[in-house]
Amino acid sequence: MLIENLKNYNVILASGSPRRQEFFRGLGIDFEIKLKPIEENYPGHLERQEISDYLAKLKSEPFHKELKDKDILITSDTIVWHQNEALGKPENSEQAFEMIKSMSGQTHEVITSICFTKKDFQKTVHDVTEVTFKDFTDEEIWYYVQTYNPLDKAGAYGIQEWIGQIGVTKLVGSYFNVMGLPVHLVYQTLKELIK
Repeated sequence: MLIENLKNYNVILASGSPRRQEFFRGLGIDFEIKLKPIEENYPGHLERQEISDYLAKLKSEPFHKELKDKDILITSDTIVWHQNEALGKPENSEQAFEMIKSMSGQTHEVITSICFTKKDFQKTVHDVTEVTFKDFTDEEIWYYVQTYNPLDKAGAYGIQEWIGQIGVTKLVGSYFNVMGLPVHLVYQTLKELIK
């Protein structure tokens, strides 16, 4: 069992996301949270999972020198990929409105990359989920943006919130990935790492 095998390790989650922290608690894994600030910039030529892979690895860099033998550091990044463009977190309500409007009636991809870093080893995996939205009215989009203030979310929405409940017409892949962490992939990769 993973939980038993992990007792010899110190799992470090480098994420301030309450959703990701809750997922880890749900797995029954003992972990600690450590945060280090980092500029989330990436080279302009990267696309899709190349972006999230790059950022997940980048978030691990400030920790490298302090990792001990039994530490497993987990960093991750989620992007929304739509019309050949990465939609990050909106800077204001107007940008959030425009992001959601651009995805209205269409299918986009949510990509989460997870980087597992040990003292002398690193592995990055990713998961892709296709999400299709209904056609939203402007009134529905503004209601969501003003009521839920989704400025901390990639693509300006949380699938678990009102907009996801009324707007998602099709989902191909992991629901939890769209929330920010493909939990099944975390579990599977940790099992492989500590064989």
